[in-house]
Amino acid sequence: MEVFEAIKTRRSIRHYKSEAIAEEKLNAVLEAARWAPSWANTQCSRFVVVQNSETKAKLADALTPWNPAYKAVKEAPIVIVACAELGKSGFYQGEPVTDKGDWYMFDVALAMQNIALAAHSLGLGTVHVGAFDAQKVGQILNVPEGAAVVEMTPLGHPAKEGKTPKRKELSELVFREIYGQK
Repeated sequence: MEVFEAIKTRRSIRHYKSEAIAEEKLNAVLEAARWAPSWANTQCSRFVVVQNSETKAKLADALTPWNPAYKAVKEAPIVIVACAELGKSGFYQGEPVTDKGDWYMFDVALAMQNIALAAHSLGLGTVHVGAFDAQKVGQILNVPEGAAVVEMTPLGHPAKEGKTPKRKELSELVFREIYGQK
């Protein structure tokens, strides 16, 4: 699949078939994450691949009550939980160098988007899941101090096609030379 096609046709998938994911497809998706850019090549992203049904149920229970991904986290064959090593990204000689603080959210987001696009190109579905109790997920997965749980995504064969969301026009998003100037 060509990159622009993957970008334009990837959808959030919340319903999955129970069909197992081939190990080579899982590894390809994780390899895409490994190649994501990161601050000064710090590569602070870490991934926990969860296939155990009981663990997936616990992860689903950590979601906010209104989260529409509950069933997807519980039923997808795999859930990838993205974590980050803290204090590496956005730092120079141990000091933060941006007004954003630790840059790990950006680095993990880049890796997770690579996962989503790679999965889609292989006929698999994902959905970015961020509304959950990260500390609870960290306890479930034994995430050590100095690392943070950032996001998770179910991974599986879509049971149905995702909806195409309306997108704003470029003219609404892009300014020239200064903010607000068309």
